[in-house]
Amino acid sequence: MSNKKKNAKSASQKIKRFSLPDDEQQYPWLRILLDAYHVIDKGILKSIETERKKGRILACGRGCSHCCRTHKDIPVYPLELVGISWYVAEKISGPQREELRKQLHEFKKQQPCPFLLEGVCSIHAMRPMACRQFNVFGTPCAEGEDPFHTRREDVMAPDKRYVHQAFFIMLQYHGVEKDSERVKIVESGGMHAMARELHACNWRLLAERMESADQKKQIKSANEQIHSP
Repeated sequence: MSNKKKNAKSASQKIKRFSLPDDEQQYPWLRILLDAYHVIDKGILKSIETERKKGRILACGRGCSHCCRTHKDIPVYPLELVGISWYVAEKISGPQREELRKQLHEFKKQQPCPFLLEGVCSIHAMRPMACRQFNVFGTPCAEGEDPFHTRREDVMAPDKRYVHQAFFIMLQYHGVEKDSERVKIVESGGMHAMARELHACNWRLLAERMESADQKKQIKSANEQIHSP
């Protein structure tokens, strides 16, 4: 095996797939989504390492939420919307849950990402492909800057091979079983036609779903207490 292939394999091995075994067994769509995200994450790591070998420094870092506050045209695909909604309604807990519920209920399109809480992504494990792939090299973003428009050359170009592979996986959710049909949809740009803008979604409905989930848990807990010995 050549050094180039060894390095590529080494890079992909550094990315650990986010896993929720019990939930994935209950919800087949979740396994599909997490498999697709794993592919995307491997492609991102490979692209970043390629740029670093050229001497380029990644400007993005832990605690940076600039793009979460400035971007208003984030594409999100149907399966991603399912994953986000489920994760928020079923997995987020504690004080963060109530804060997020209020923010979703009052969200307006011109505001920062509805899932940004105190500068931190509350759905990081389920963040969309667009968020995962947006990486900037060189100088950190200036206040209010969208480098995609101001200095496109500093924005990492996603590796289409990994993107297409992720789309190929996600098409299982849409009931497309034949490989040839999936390839045709991916190569024709059919997946992009399914995307919606994250900020344009009615997130108040998700806030209501959170309230409904909480009520069900309260009723279940009350019933268990009543019937306990």
